[in-house]
Order: sequence, then structure tokens, then C-alpha cells
Amino acid sequence: MLPLFGRAGLSMIPGASRVPLLGIGGGGVAIPDLTLVLGSAAVDRDRLAAYDRVCGFSLRDELPATYPHMLAFPLHLALMTDGGFPFPAIGLVHIYNRIVQHRPVRASEILSLRVSSGPVAPHPRGTQFSILTEARVDGELVWEEVSTNLRRGGGDDDAPTPAVPDTADLPAGATWQLAADLGRRYGSVSGDLNPIHLHPLTARLFGFRSAIAHGMWTKARCLAALEPELPGAFTVEVAFRKPILLPATVAFAEARGASGSEIRFGVHDAGAGVAHLDGLVTV
Repeated sequence: MLPLFGRAGLSMIPGASRVPLLGIGGGGVAIPDLTLVLGSAAVDRDRLAAYDRVCGFSLRDELPATYPHMLAFPLHLALMTDGGFPFPAIGLVHIYNRIVQHRPVRASEILSLRVSSGPVAPHPRGTQFSILTEARVDGELVWEEVSTNLRRGGGDDDAPTPAVPDTADLPAGATWQLAADLGRRYGSVSGDLNPIHLHPLTARLFGFRSAIAHGMWTKARCLAALEPELPGAFTVEVAFRKPILLPATVAFAEARGASGSEIRFGVHDAGAGVAHLDGLVTV
């Protein structure tokens, strides 16, 4: 992972993406037609236990629904640092994530992961694209994901954005205290060492006054809170709103729909009420 983040860092140097020998992202004009495959991804149980602890999941033999994202993340980063990729990987903003868990995945199962990218599309605050991931066990599709990222700058006010219901009306059910080192702790487990998450000094280079929490940690922490209510198969989508500046105190809220087939949930600033994440589970 560190060499990939090194390549991602090189893409921030003006003109570096135009040097073919470096082969780093940011030099292309369109998303490359590229599919990356990891044919045999085994779960390290010590790493799984560490992930469960930092995200708040109970220790068990089934993978949290967000865990395959972590296994596929090296493929995501390899795609975004490909020489034909049009944007520098560092500086992209994760704005939306949708996971479909078709059945529970056991820690003993070997996953085959497949990653590709959707096309570039306009966004009100810039340009967006999605990374598509599939996880299979012996050919069976058990898990899939759409992860949408934003390249800030310009934009089209009329461009559509992924729609997730607003959760401002939900009463807070729990308050979480997030430590200043949360980004480093989650990064050490997940391998996501983007400098915006690691330290205030590196985050300031990208316009944040302090390190920000990983969006996928926030989603995972929400699913950990909902864990007793989740069935074996479900869809969960979230829209990442304002970044969580660390340290922070945030409020978690949830409500089940009248039909019982949906759970709305959200994370807001505990003081100002600013939305950080809106989410929806569909059974």
C-alpha cells in the first residue's frame, strides 16, 4: 500500500502526471477501461479483530458488511494511480457509498475481488466518478459496492447527485466521542493512509484545519451500532456530507420505517447539528 500512496503523492507535484515513465494518475483525459482482479483474498483474523475493535463491531466469524471494501481498497488505489487515470488520487472526496450484501460472508471464505470504474460525470461541485467492486465466493456473487468520489472544482449546478434521504428530523440516540488519533488508528488497520486523515499538519495541505475521519469508518461505526437489527442480506447506502474534523463529538440517530423494511440513520455534529452522514438500510 505504501508504494501506491507514494505514487498518489507524486501526482500532486505539478507536471508529474505528464511524465510517462512515472506512470502515476492524473495524466489521462478519461477513466481508463481497466478491470483489476484479486483472485484469492483471504481474511487475516488478527486484522479482522483489530478492524472490529476500531469500528465497534462484535467479534464474530462473519465479516462486517464494510470489511470487503477494505480488502478491495488496494485495487481501488491501484486503479486511481494508473497512468491513464484523469485525477490525482490524493485530494478526491468520497461522497457516496452503496453496499449490497447478498448473504453473510464467513471469515474462513476466500474472496475473489473485481474492481472497475464507471464514467466521469458532472457534479454541482466538480466532477464525479464511481468505483465498482464485486466479491465472489466460488463464483457466487456475495457482495457488491458502488463507491463515488468527487474531484472538486468547477461543477454544474444542474447535475444529479446520489440521493439518500435527509436524516435531520431523527432524534439523537447516542453520542460518540471521536479521538484526535482516530484517523491514524483506522488507517493502520484499513491501509487507507490518505494524509487528510492522519495529522492536522498534513490535512492542512488539502484545506482542512485538522485531520478528518474516514468516511468508511463512519459508515462502519453506524453499521456496528445497527448490528443487532441487520439481517443476513441487505443494502446500505450513505451520502457523506460535511467532513468530521477530529477530535469531535457526534450524535448518531436511527429510525425504522413503518413497514420494517427500511432503517434511516445519520451522524450529526452533537453541538451545531451539522450533518456528516445520511444513511439508509433496505432489507
